[in-house]
Amino acid sequence: MTQTASGTRFDDTRQAALPDAPSREAPDDGALPPERVEAPAPGRPPEPSLRDPCAEREQAAERLPRGEDEPGLDVFLTGQVFMDMIFTGLPGLPAPGTELVTDGLGSAPGGVANIAVAMSRLGLRVGLAAPFGDDMFGAYLWRTLSEQEGVDLRRSRMIPGWPSPVTVSLAYDSDRSMVTYAKPLPVSPEELVTVPPRAKTCFVDIDRPVPDWVAAMRRDGARVFADLGWDSTETWSTEVLDRLRHVDVFLPNAVEAMAYTRTRSPEEAARALAERVPLVVVKRGGDGALAIDAATGECAESRALPVEALDATGAGDVFAAGFVFGTLAGLPLEERLKFANLCAGLSVRHRSGSLGSPCWGEIAAFGESGEVPEEVLADYAFVIPFIPESAADTAVRAEPTLRSLRADDAPVAVMREAEQR
Repeated sequence: MTQTASGTRFDDTRQAALPDAPSREAPDDGALPPERVEAPAPGRPPEPSLRDPCAEREQAAERLPRGEDEPGLDVFLTGQVFMDMIFTGLPGLPAPGTELVTDGLGSAPGGVANIAVAMSRLGLRVGLAAPFGDDMFGAYLWRTLSEQEGVDLRRSRMIPGWPSPVTVSLAYDSDRSMVTYAKPLPVSPEELVTVPPRAKTCFVDIDRPVPDWVAAMRRDGARVFADLGWDSTETWSTEVLDRLRHVDVFLPNAVEAMAYTRTRSPEEAARALAERVPLVVVKRGGDGALAIDAATGECAESRALPVEALDATGAGDVFAAGFVFGTLAGLPLEERLKFANLCAGLSVRHRSGSLGSPCWGEIAAFGESGEVPEEVLADYAFVIPFIPESAADTAVRAEPTLRSLRADDAPVAVMREAEQR
């Protein structure tokens, strides 16, 4: 198997044993001991490259404020992990009875893994409770998340006899179509959490009732972030919004926010939601994002990154990851929005699912393509103190970049020649 810029390619069928423990050590917080899971037989699971594509994430974690008696995790979340297979470069959907051939194929963990990977790549210590299929895809997903991406899976379990859910995405032009295979879950992700871990934050989906462990974590000091998905019934029940009483930060997209609040603009929706939750952030896609802090009355807005979007799949998750990082970093509200938009903007330049989430090296190189004006680049100078030293030596073009902005000078992009590495 080969790791590529667009994901992982299945060209190696060597035997892979599943890990006993997460790759990054976390302090003992009462978590369940790691459960040894044997590779299924007779199938031979694909072996992901275990080279960390974001090796600088450890240094990034060190730049966040840390206390003496702080939790072992920055973020805890639950959900379902999918095996995503993304076909790219298609002229359109195949007509009945025909076949299309493409040289673009990316594969990556999907579902809740989208946000888990995005958070971990920024240096956050992420814990995930999820069921994994007892098959070759489950083995691949487990190893990729735990060993390659540094996600703590001590509360996750491989379910005997349950097949991994698989989503095939066909990307063409600026759109996509998907087909998903999934069997009913024998155990919900929430049932895996008998005793929640100590964490600074947790991330939940309020499409369904908020589990009891969320209230327990909140009482223990965790800040609760939440989003929700599309209501396929299109009833937009206000019962969903009633669950916001358990939430500190709510991050819906504009369409969802307007539908649930029965309003006609993202601004109206944000004001309505601010009456229910301490902090609301409405994602507007290519129009950026806006936020209202109900406690202080502060309103903030940030435009989207001016880049060519190839695939917006998972961009909302990457935005949320950036916003959580900005919150834990203590950034002002407007800068949190800008950083979240930066992360999301970088992610849409790839068609590779969760493995297209930006690492700090890509953030440091922001602007190298020349597609971002220097005056826009200067607005992101506040990111510089968080860029790890190991991410500062990867420039490949002589263009304005974030890493070329000097903190002791005025925030003006400086042209820097860099050798091809």
